[in-house]
Amino acid sequence: MTKCGEATADALAIWQAGVEAVRSETLVRNCLKVVGSQLEVASRVFDLTSLGRIAVVGAGKAGAGMAAAAEAALGPQVVAEKVTGWVNVPADCVRKLSKIHLHAARPAGVNEPTREGVAGSEAILNLVGKLGPSDLCLVLISGGGSALLPAPVDGVSLADKAAVTRLLMHRGATINELNTVRKKLSRIKGGGLARATRAGSIITLIISDVIGDPLDVIASGPTVEDTAFPNEALEVLRRFAPQANDVPASVWTALERAANRPAAIRISAKVENIVIGNNAVALEAAAQKARELGYAVHSLGSNNQGEAAEVGRDLLEACRSIRDQQSPVAPPCCVLSGGEPIVQLTQHSGPRKGGRNQHLILAAADTAWNTGLERIVLLSGGTDGEDGPTDAAGAWVNDDILANARKLQIAPATDLAIHNAYHFFEQAGGLLKTGPTHTNVMDLRVGIIGSRSSSTNA
Repeated sequence: MTKCGEATADALAIWQAGVEAVRSETLVRNCLKVVGSQLEVASRVFDLTSLGRIAVVGAGKAGAGMAAAAEAALGPQVVAEKVTGWVNVPADCVRKLSKIHLHAARPAGVNEPTREGVAGSEAILNLVGKLGPSDLCLVLISGGGSALLPAPVDGVSLADKAAVTRLLMHRGATINELNTVRKKLSRIKGGGLARATRAGSIITLIISDVIGDPLDVIASGPTVEDTAFPNEALEVLRRFAPQANDVPASVWTALERAANRPAAIRISAKVENIVIGNNAVALEAAAQKARELGYAVHSLGSNNQGEAAEVGRDLLEACRSIRDQQSPVAPPCCVLSGGEPIVQLTQHSGPRKGGRNQHLILAAADTAWNTGLERIVLLSGGTDGEDGPTDAAGAWVNDDILANARKLQIAPATDLAIHNAYHFFEQAGGLLKTGPTHTNVMDLRVGIIGSRSSSTNA
């Protein structure tokens, strides 16, 4: 194996170690167990002899793994006697469980609300609406839950809601801004799920895909009070849709109605929202793996955001600084970065394909096109195994890929300009394909400088 190949293999192994640490099954089993006649959920203890039904509901890209882990942790007897459930997941995550129904709420790789998602959300609202004071509502939430839990308010169609969601995403709205609007257009988000039930206890286990783990933003907070000001969603939409006809009239009407409405009905049930996994957990596991492989670690933290191309260029610059001995960290070194940048799509009439991670790495490749990537490997991937509407989780680049692109006469700048990163990496190599990982804690980026078997070659 060449030094470049060894460094690339190490980058992949380090990224994978980060993902493994936040596998949904592991995270749920760490906080849910049955001991004798007691059910332990994080710090709460329930007497199973007096506990009524256990309804397991939720949504997210990690939903299937979380639900399977919940059934395994509860055990076959408790599951058979007490459990019922419904969790909305992407279509490629559906599998057969004993009592928890996994519902295909959207196609794989299409992060938009669907009619199937609406049907699943209605089923969840119906299920939790039948619970009583002796019952436990266990909610499983992970990244992607917003698109998987559509329940439009009266007067707003699914198509109208999809249109405004698509506009905000394409115009570069942050996840916070996007969810501020979505909550006001939903009957289940912004605490709507919790308000729909009379269960004696609601415990929500959350795998966070949002910087800072704000509970009301992750999956738009179905069990969290909406703390936004009544007119905040309207103000967000006005910023991104300055022309009234940019979005359907029904959306403006609904948001204006929400802005003039008194405060939402408070959640009456006792709710505990618990973050069981996030990007920091993945980043620390990746750092541990890097050290095991013999690399010094330079972490940029889990809170990196901004425009994807700029994040990619900044990552390259950090690696160059270490390579060129302009940093206190010496090669061989691993630079780690977590977070979730945004992409503002340019106007383009032709076909294109990509995702923020692929775009990020393509921007770095473009920056390095004339000078090369001597002793540097860069990788960026979504921990959920999805990157935009593609079958890739992200991409990586090294000098071998740049050399291959030159042979093929494909320059990064061409595809970068039209946000067509998948096309470049599909031809030159470097697509990161994992399939669904059943977790989602934003993105993880790895930069390798030098080789663990030699500090002077790559």
